[in-house]
Amino acid sequence: MALMAQGHTDPAIAARLFVSQSAVEKHANAIFDKLDPGDTAGYGRRVLAVLRYMGT
Repeated sequence: MALMAQGHTDPAIAARLFVSQSAVEKHANAIFDKLDPGDTAGYGRRVLAVLRYMGT
């Protein structure tokens, strides 16, 4: 989430963490499910999840 909050894309996060992009997507989706950012699709969902993660 910290890398998402910094604005990194899934491919950039994958490269930085030396994992596959699908692994990043899988974990991001699990985080989205736990933080329940709503039915917003795409980047809106990422933004809402990051904001919820940050406690705002």
